[in-house]
Amino acid sequence: MISANELTRYYGDFKAVNNISFTIRDGEITGLLGPNGAGKTTTLRMLTCFLKPSGGSIVVDNYRIDEEPLKIKEIIGYLPESAPLYGDMIVYDYLQYVAQLRNVQDSGRIREIGELCGIGEVMHKNINELSKGYRQRVGLAQAMIHDPKILVLDEPTSGLDPNQIIEIRKLIKEIGKKKTVILSTHILSEVEATCDRVIIINQGSIVADDRTENLQAAKGSKTVTVKVKGADFEALSGSLSSLPGVEKVANLGDGELTAASVTVEGSHDARPHIYDAIKSRDWILYEMKQEQRSLEHIFRELTIGGSDE
Repeated sequence: MISANELTRYYGDFKAVNNISFTIRDGEITGLLGPNGAGKTTTLRMLTCFLKPSGGSIVVDNYRIDEEPLKIKEIIGYLPESAPLYGDMIVYDYLQYVAQLRNVQDSGRIREIGELCGIGEVMHKNINELSKGYRQRVGLAQAMIHDPKILVLDEPTSGLDPNQIIEIRKLIKEIGKKKTVILSTHILSEVEATCDRVIIINQGSIVADDRTENLQAAKGSKTVTVKVKGADFEALSGSLSSLPGVEKVANLGDGELTAASVTVEGSHDARPHIYDAIKSRDWILYEMKQEQRSLEHIFRELTIGGSDE
């Protein structure tokens, strides 16, 4: 569906996007993740034909950006970080105006998109009277009014309260069942809750590209909390430290139970080995709980030293 090859963009002497390549398949919800100033917005603006690349190529649905940008714009819906709304217009009139710009002939499309985006009850309100959450929904509606194959969203939950964020995330997930969605964000929970795949960009370069769970497994370690009876920490640590994949064993305190935190390399599942080691020594296992290293830790490691905008 979308293929970017050696994509580069300069602003004067500053290289905002540095020779990046990626492919986005049909039906994926892809998160473009990175710190402020990483090059996310510039990349989206090039994908949507609002900026010309300084180098490289983009192909969207077999159309080349340098040859048929208007064809690409016809199949893409774009919601910038600041939604392009006219505050003095009524919601219905605004969507009708956008529909005319997009050459939408279906007279029922406005009402249909209003129901999908949950703005049916505010159709006859002035846009300036709406909450930030509703304005963001109206922005989504304008991006989807022409029923595009691809939806590009730049920081879609920026400035929303927690309830509004949850509502917009649910809406994006619903839309993603039928369309290819690309969203830019620097919010880790946004990616975990919404996206099938994440591309992490830092200082204009891609530093990771994979499904979220694969990224966590490949680059993140796991922590296994173990609580046993019948052994002190020294004995427990000695039996667990040499197990496959175990990187470190830390003392969580000695009480009635001996508790330890076992750090395990991301690709290993050490729990069967931990269980066998404890069982073979006739200790009593009270608890064993594994927690995956968070995407936040992985993100910080990959983007440490990134710039802010």
